[in-house]
Parts: sequence; C-alpha cells; structure tokens
Amino acid sequence: MESTSDSEYSCNVIDDPEFASVIRAAEQAIDAGILPERIYQGSSGSYFVKNKEGKKIGVFKPKDEEPYGHLNPKWTKWCHKMCCPCCFGRHMLVPNQGYMSEAGASLVDRKLGLNIVPKTKVVRLASDTFNYTAFDRAKARSKKFATERFPDSLGKHVKAGLPPKVGSFQMFVDEFKDAEFHLRRFESEPLPSQTYKDFLLQFQKMVCLDYIIRNTDRGNDNWLIKYEKTPEVETETVKTADGETAWDVVSPPKIYVAAIDNGLAFPYKHPDSWRAYPFYWAWLSHAKEPFLDEIKDMVLPQLSDMNFVTDLTDDLYVLFHEDKGFDRSTFEKQMSLVRGQILNLSQALRDSKSPLQLVQMPVVTVERKKGDGLDRGRSHSDAFTQSFQHRPPFFSWC
Repeated sequence: MESTSDSEYSCNVIDDPEFASVIRAAEQAIDAGILPERIYQGSSGSYFVKNKEGKKIGVFKPKDEEPYGHLNPKWTKWCHKMCCPCCFGRHMLVPNQGYMSEAGASLVDRKLGLNIVPKTKVVRLASDTFNYTAFDRAKARSKKFATERFPDSLGKHVKAGLPPKVGSFQMFVDEFKDAEFHLRRFESEPLPSQTYKDFLLQFQKMVCLDYIIRNTDRGNDNWLIKYEKTPEVETETVKTADGETAWDVVSPPKIYVAAIDNGLAFPYKHPDSWRAYPFYWAWLSHAKEPFLDEIKDMVLPQLSDMNFVTDLTDDLYVLFHEDKGFDRSTFEKQMSLVRGQILNLSQALRDSKSPLQLVQMPVVTVERKKGDGLDRGRSHSDAFTQSFQHRPPFFSWC
C-alpha cells in the first residue's frame, strides 16, 4: 500500500499517514493469521478488520461482495435476484458502486467539516475469509505450491496468495451503539439541555450529509450514537434546592453521532417508481427542530459558494473515476442531483426551516449545460439549468 505501483488505489492512502498506518496494521495482521471476520448482519459481504492484537480497526466492504455483486455471500440477495427480479435492486443507483458511495460520503463529510462519518477510503485487501471463486482459490494454491517448490526461480517472479479485492475501508469507532438503542432510552430518560443541543447539532450534520448525497438507506440501525455519562460525584454537590441536577456544576454527559453505511447514496435520479426511499430520520421528533445557527454558520457559506460546489464535484469525479465501470454521463446525472440537493438545503437553511420541512420541498436537479466546462467565472444561472421532478413514486412511506 505504500507504493503507487502496488495498486491503482494506493493514492487514496498515501496522502493520509494515519489512515495508511491503519491499513498497514491490517495487512500485517492478515499476514500473521489474524483474518477479517465476516459481519453476518446486512445484505452484503462486509468484514471486521483487526490488528495483530485482535482489536477491530476497520470495516472492509469488497466491491464484488456488495448486495448485487457476483460474489455476495448472502444467499438472501441471490434468492431476491432469482425469484423476484422485478423488485431487484434500487433503480436509481449505479449498480455495484456502493464502495465508491461509502468513500464519497466520507469525502463530502470532510469537505464540509462535519466530521460525523468515520474516515473511509478505497483500498485493496486480500484474505482467505473473503468470498472468492473456486478458480481463484485453486489458482492461489497452485501459486503457493510453485513458489514453495521452486523458491529460487518461480518464487522470485510469481506473487503467491489470493488476489486483492478492491473495496471501501471505514475506520472502526469504539463504544458506539445503534441509534435505535439510545433513541428509545432518551424517550424515558431525557437528555440534559446542553447535551441535547450537542446531539441536535450532530443530528443536523447527518441530515445535511444525507440530504446532499441523497442517502436512500438511512434507518435508525445504520447510524450510531455514543453516550458518555457524567462520572459519579457526591450528590449534595450537584443538586439544587428543588432537587434538580445542577449541570453548571457538573459537566453534562457527552454525546457523539457516527453516520455509517453510506453505500446506497449518490443516485443518478430521484426515486420515481415504486418506492420513495425516504429519510427515516424525518419521522423523529428531532427533525421538527429548526436548523441551528451553528449549522447555518458552518455549512451555508460553503454551499452558497459555487466555486466550493464545483471543487466538491471535481473531487468526487477524481474518486468515482477510479471505478472500472465509470461512465461520465451517469456521473454528470449524479452531480446534477447533488447540486439540486445543495440548492434546496441552502434555501432551507436561509429560511430557518427544519429537516422535516426540508424533505417536503420539491426535489430539483441542477444540470450543467452541455458543452460547458469548468468555467468558474460564470454565474450559477448562466452555467446551469434547473428542473423539477413531477413524477412521484407510487409509495411515499417506504
């Protein structure tokens, strides 16, 4: 991973020493026999990756083991494809590019300074626990035999082992639990005011991210919350005269949000067939709260700057272009949708709307005029055209 000649994707790691060290630790652990562990939840082949001490350090999702990849080890998706092809897949998503969506969500998160997506990049890893074809495994055994039998000749020229798989690698976050667990708990144990404001800020960061990338799969089981209670102290030091907790004396509990599972985002069109794939966070009570001033100050200046938006789409182009199935026309459709989402989000922030009101706005795409290059000197109205979607999906609740 340290040489660009080893992999066309190594450039995603080299410029980040911290991430590169994690990948190096993963490779060293695999060489030492500490193999990635398959995650049995979900619809794709995904794996907990560990270091040599056995500690989880990341989640790897190979491209060819995605929900509709040809090596997906989950038989339920195979049955889905064979028995119900009319309902197979999400028609608005680019097939088999979930790993790029994962890395793209992390890129958008970093560009906006949200810091709620665990760092994710595209890498290559090989492990016996990954799902390979019988041919690949037989080929690997033959190479191993040849290199061991003739170490001074073939051993110097033949690279033994299974072929590396390209996929997304997301750094593991400790002590987080599914949002559903904490959200139910907070119903009976309300958060202190300052902690709730901290939570709302991070929740709204996730809203901004999901809306921009048009995440089609954000349920309460694929975003995480970490809740750190205040350390135990003497009761009399934290109670007011009326028996309430004095949070100005004791630091309030800490809360953090992590937006994981971003592989079903960046569609090339809005849902317009059977299902709407709604943002499920819009049904939470927190979604009725207007966007905080902190969110406006953080996000709005960037989203209102067309140079920033152009830089963002350019960076996504560099990332997505690495995929062997990349299609420029499809990518432009994806970015037209992203620009439309940014336009709506910017207006919602200016109008002090809530996330619930945001998702009720008419969806729009902003297309680059044909033949128009990256001319940063032109205005938004000169370089792009807007169009609204008039065909809603049949079901709006799923």
